[in-house]
Amino acid sequence: MDDSVSAADSGDLDSPTADGYDAPSESNTPAASSSDETSEAEGAYWRENLRLLFSLMAIWFAVSFGAGILFRDFLDQFSLGGYPLGFWFAQQGAIYVFIALIFFYVVRMKQIERKYDLHD
Repeated sequence: MDDSVSAADSGDLDSPTADGYDAPSESNTPAASSSDETSEAEGAYWRENLRLLFSLMAIWFAVSFGAGILFRDFLDQFSLGGYPLGFWFAQQGAIYVFIALIFFYVVRMKQIERKYDLHD
């Protein structure tokens, strides 16, 4: 068995062209103005993303804590499916609203990602 390896087979790993890849030259680097535009777009994207997230979390808190605990006595004078409305929100309504908020978040985030050209 021959353990020797020829220079052509081994390849020079230190060479930038050994794997057929040329290192990028300085002329290929983006200009500073495009990175400023990118950071502004990223900032706007994250502001809109966080605004949506905080809004949905506030709705979820209002429904789960507000309707299920704080306003339960007022809501109990109404009934839904034979159960007092405050009890229904505490047991099932908050879960339904949470699931609806998840679907709304998915749809809205897809719109936001398209707006900032970040979609898949």
